[in-house]
Amino acid sequence: MTIRVLLADDQALLRSAFKVLVNSEPDMEVVGEAADGVQAVALARSERADVVLMDIRMPGTDGLAATRMITADPELSAVRIVMLTTFEVDEYVVQSLRAGASGFLGKGAEPEELLGAIRIAHAGEALLSPAATKGLIATFLAQGPGADVVGDGGRGRTERLAALTAREREVLVLVAGGLSNDEIAERLDVSPLTVKTHVNRAMAKLGARDRAQLVVTAYESGLVRPRVE
Repeated sequence: MTIRVLLADDQALLRSAFKVLVNSEPDMEVVGEAADGVQAVALARSERADVVLMDIRMPGTDGLAATRMITADPELSAVRIVMLTTFEVDEYVVQSLRAGASGFLGKGAEPEELLGAIRIAHAGEALLSPAATKGLIATFLAQGPGADVVGDGGRGRTERLAALTAREREVLVLVAGGLSNDEIAERLDVSPLTVKTHVNRAMAKLGARDRAQLVVTAYESGLVRPRVE
């Protein structure tokens, strides 16, 4: 199956470079280019995009607002968004995750990293390195619940945690720690398939779009708290 990719960035030169790279792969193709958030939302819908490479900072409607618009639309529930940022420690990164993005990638990433990110996001995984999860993500989430997503101060998320089994909670904690399914399986002495089942069930019970949203929920609910170095 060909992964349909949408490029959203106000720099035409950068879009062109990404387009050449993406179209060089047999399993993906660029189906549209947007210079701002409004165009990105419209094209995500009209071109049936699977993955959007979304620049955080764009004139007019920026990537953050566009991400909220896409994730709030039931018809676009299958769209995965990878935020592109110049600096990994970007203040908008966590807001993007709260808004429903699958993760983020630096614009200076190697070509293989970019292509890998598209495939990972399309598969429903999270683009969160252990360092980012334990550092950047934890630090910003610790500043308080995301009012843009949770209007009840996080109580809704906390209440939904009650629906998880003890094992699902244990797996959620490890996901929030940045561990992969294989690493969690080794830690718990179970098969990766079993871990995947627990992750999928936790996502369904918590209403999470993907793995990245599980990380957000784990921190905002207080199940996992950032360590102060």
